[in-house]
Amino acid sequence: MSEETSTRRQFLKAGSVALTAALAGCSNVSSSGTEPSQPENQQVNSTSQNKGSKYTQVYRETIPSVVLVDTGQGQGTGFLYNDAHIVTNAHVVGTTSETQIRFHDGTWSDGTVLGTDFHSDLAVISVDEVPESTEPLSFVQNSPVIGQEVVAIGNPYNLDGTVTSGIVSGLDRLIPSPAGYQIPDAIQTDAAVNPGNSGGPLMSLDGSVIGVVNSKRGDNIAFGISAALTQRVVPELIEAGEYEHAYMGVSLQNVTPTIAEANEMSGPRGLLVVQTVRGGPADGVLQSSDIEFVNGARVPVGGDVILTIDGEPMSSFEDLASYLALQTRPGDTLEVTILRDGTEQTVELTLVSRPEQSQSPLQ
Repeated sequence: MSEETSTRRQFLKAGSVALTAALAGCSNVSSSGTEPSQPENQQVNSTSQNKGSKYTQVYRETIPSVVLVDTGQGQGTGFLYNDAHIVTNAHVVGTTSETQIRFHDGTWSDGTVLGTDFHSDLAVISVDEVPESTEPLSFVQNSPVIGQEVVAIGNPYNLDGTVTSGIVSGLDRLIPSPAGYQIPDAIQTDAAVNPGNSGGPLMSLDGSVIGVVNSKRGDNIAFGISAALTQRVVPELIEAGEYEHAYMGVSLQNVTPTIAEANEMSGPRGLLVVQTVRGGPADGVLQSSDIEFVNGARVPVGGDVILTIDGEPMSSFEDLASYLALQTRPGDTLEVTILRDGTEQTVELTLVSRPEQSQSPLQ
């Protein structure tokens, strides 16, 4: 394990509650900057003309757009977002402002970090020169589905242009961010990713990006930042260098049968308000619960239960986190339907910008 990966594990540990994940990360192997040598008078044999598999086609069509990102402190992957900008992970670029970008044809270009968002672990790099053969990658138009085949291309352990395949193993996951909050709407896959893959594209078989590779957790479990969240964040990183996330200032817990019984509910539904942040949007609007012992177990009792937001049912913490990330902005006023003391009512709550760091699962 590299020193950088070990440091990143320690950094993320404090912000992760439901999931302890190691970032797929940028490798700390320095690149020599030399192109692979080729035998003189190399002959093109018949195999090079073969169509290969469906993965071969994706690889051939998209590899010119996948790049190596070298910060001088480590390496990761990125891909061309438009004619002059590269998307990668915030944890790949860290706090650096200048990078070196190597394209698959061996071309190098200077890169300037335009913006980073550690809440979503996304970053944008402006590049001085882009090879003529390189085209921006497009994003999927429809949401991916579980079981869908995917392809990841990246530079694990400085092995340029490595392709791996798998399926979408899960959707709407929550994964830790370098800022301590959790990234919603993440995609889980069993495609192999390793240090150096971070920031690269996770693609459908038509070559469209469904996610930005972010992290892994053990064997056969890796994660990507969804195309939907990426397309919200990246344009503002290009325009303003930062992205403001909506924030309620509330800690929540899924209502389980045990919690429902302790709160005299007819059945489990919604999200129980465990705590509100003093001075935050939910303070004075939503009522938090108290911790009591029920049958020897600590159970939150007495708080509001969030049932819907703007008419959208909130069945899980993932539902609320994704709704805030993909449908709202700071300054928006939400209509929150709650269950309070056995009676449904609707209250209004105005969102603000999320604070820089968190040590607990707040939204």
